[in-house]
Amino acid sequence: MERKRIYLCLAHMSDAGLEQKYIQEAFDTNWVVPLGPNVNGFEKDLEDFVNDTSQFSPLNSHLSKRVVALSAGTAAVHLALIGCGVKPGDEVLVQSFTFCASSHPITYLGATPVFIDSEKDSWNMDPELLEEAIKDRIAKTGRKPKAIVPVALYGMPYDADRIMEIANRYGIPVVEDAAEGFGSRWKGQVLGTFGKYGVLSFNGNKMITTSGGGALITANEDEWREIMMYATQYRESYPYYQHEKIGYNYRMSNICAGIGRGQMTIVNDHINHHKHVFELYKELLKDVEGIEVHGNPDERYDSNFWLNTITIAPDIRIKGQENAYKTVVQGAVGGAAGVIHVAESAVTDCQPNDNVEALRVILDQAGVEARPVWKPMHKQPVYKDAPAYVNGVSESLFKVGMCLPSGPYVSDDDVRYIVDCIKGAIVKD
Repeated sequence: MERKRIYLCLAHMSDAGLEQKYIQEAFDTNWVVPLGPNVNGFEKDLEDFVNDTSQFSPLNSHLSKRVVALSAGTAAVHLALIGCGVKPGDEVLVQSFTFCASSHPITYLGATPVFIDSEKDSWNMDPELLEEAIKDRIAKTGRKPKAIVPVALYGMPYDADRIMEIANRYGIPVVEDAAEGFGSRWKGQVLGTFGKYGVLSFNGNKMITTSGGGALITANEDEWREIMMYATQYRESYPYYQHEKIGYNYRMSNICAGIGRGQMTIVNDHINHHKHVFELYKELLKDVEGIEVHGNPDERYDSNFWLNTITIAPDIRIKGQENAYKTVVQGAVGGAAGVIHVAESAVTDCQPNDNVEALRVILDQAGVEARPVWKPMHKQPVYKDAPAYVNGVSESLFKVGMCLPSGPYVSDDDVRYIVDCIKGAIVKD
């Protein structure tokens, strides 16, 4: 019997079928539009989740964040930047080690991303480089950057204390990109609730899914109302359509929100499963020399381990390593949401080491989807002219890092199989 393919991360529907119940209700009541009871209910569920203070003792006795459900996490980043007042010619400080959705919306607004490298423990935005960049941009341009965008890479929290301290000292708003970090916590507080705005994603590969979709966490009622205006074409209160600002069609549909409502009943189960998978990878790979599983640096960090990642020492030899990058890949690794270009060359000036690529190929042949970690944005051709403050951390991690299957469909037996494939791929001395 052919073994099932093990995918990197696919969300899981609730066993009770609540998603189908809410979707059916939407059809039965004819709420097949980007508003309705499911959207309102999903936003309320999200607000309850992000405002949970049971795991920490804030100076104020409670959080009171509001949430706007949107069509995508990228839309949430876009609207957050608008809320920060980003305009053409402005600069935004953004983590380099991330997916392009963190930086592309900056360019939508005619602004310039200024990339900040990572610190080695969490792999996220380096606070020291952040402050260096702020000082240098002020010196070079005479203006402060308009926003700071740290990212919870693969679910790992950023140093929220240091980033917020620096941001507050310079008076720069923070947009927390917690798209990969839904349910991750810093000192017990949910990511996305520290800055002016927090971004969530419910893509099909995230901790929970609405098939596609995202949300923006806002600080208060007034900001929530303004973001809601921007998300719904910014219509004024007249008996006809009047627009005084440019808005967007970014609201989540009532159908997708119905999926989200069902998913919220099992979100903690998903988070616990990802953490369990991390512990299993860590245990099974602990004696494999040269392979390290990336974990929480200390007790302040509480990652959801959306994707579990490993690093592979450069001196580890993998079977078939000599054939790495000899042929052009015909499709996007891991699939792509649309059409891709066939690459002109099998190599670029910044790519994973040969042993990482060889291991990816071996796992793919064994029915296991694995991917390199994100290529730093400051090394992407589209951003070749963007300012960057680098220390070499993200580039070095890109050369040795790999993402392993981690989602709710990944069983203990799957993890053992994956680890056996990794062990079997290593060339013994």
